[in-house]
Amino acid sequence: MRGFRWPPPPDGGPRTWGPGPGGPRTGRPALPEPETELVATPHGVSLERLVTGVGDPVTVFAHGLGNGIATTRPFGSGVTGRRIFFQFRGHGRSDSPPGPWTYLDLARDLRAVADLGGATRAFGASLGAGALCRLLAESPERFEKLVFFLPAVLDTPRGEVARARLTGLLDAVADGDAHALAEAVSLELPPSVRNTPAGWAYLRQRLDQLLRDGLAPGLAGLPEQAALDDAAALAAVTAPALVIACADDDLHPVAVAEQLAAALPAATLHVYDRPGVLWTERADLRGRISTFLNG
Repeated sequence: MRGFRWPPPPDGGPRTWGPGPGGPRTGRPALPEPETELVATPHGVSLERLVTGVGDPVTVFAHGLGNGIATTRPFGSGVTGRRIFFQFRGHGRSDSPPGPWTYLDLARDLRAVADLGGATRAFGASLGAGALCRLLAESPERFEKLVFFLPAVLDTPRGEVARARLTGLLDAVADGDAHALAEAVSLELPPSVRNTPAGWAYLRQRLDQLLRDGLAPGLAGLPEQAALDDAAALAAVTAPALVIACADDDLHPVAVAEQLAAALPAATLHVYDRPGVLWTERADLRGRISTFLNG
């Protein structure tokens, strides 16, 4: 596999070195960031929010660590009704109260946004899936339908590889080191997409956002925490749930998704055979999520 280049060439190319055709040009970057608003919450933390669509039902979307509204919007593109996207504390324009923070704090952010918007369905990706689990452990009947995309942690902290990658991302943002940050973000891309125009577009957008908004120091302790004390706390959740995982994903082990699906009484598990499905299986992923939530 050819290596990753940084800084990028001015014209976005070449895609490869040496003889042979250029690299793959498939895949799409995250959607451009739209106009958002800041909303006050009952627990005193203002959170950045975007509401799209009209009517009922209402679905709230919770993002992963170091991500946000722009990277979460593609999951809701086929979902009917209103869609509420937001930034957890320490991300984007959301407040950064004194830390360190726990999954309980993130669950409060998620609950506040869901309550303010009247959401009856919830989607959680990675960190957002952990926050959703923590909310459900306290309020098992809060939502009517649930989607968990790439759950990363349940009742056991993340593994060493995952902690190292997330710590590297947080350190690069804190240092303002564009090269180190580009290397960290490039790992989010499948090898076939790196050094393609689509890959560079995604990378530039992510770097612009992270270097502009930063990530709060209060997030640093989250990679070492578990979302729940005991996964058995989810046994009272009766809402239909869809759990999605990918094989060979170091940050989101299939074993965590399997444990979550087993803990939820009405869960369906789907495992893709490789990571990077937003690039390689985008249409199938969006259809799977929208079919489940709209059905």
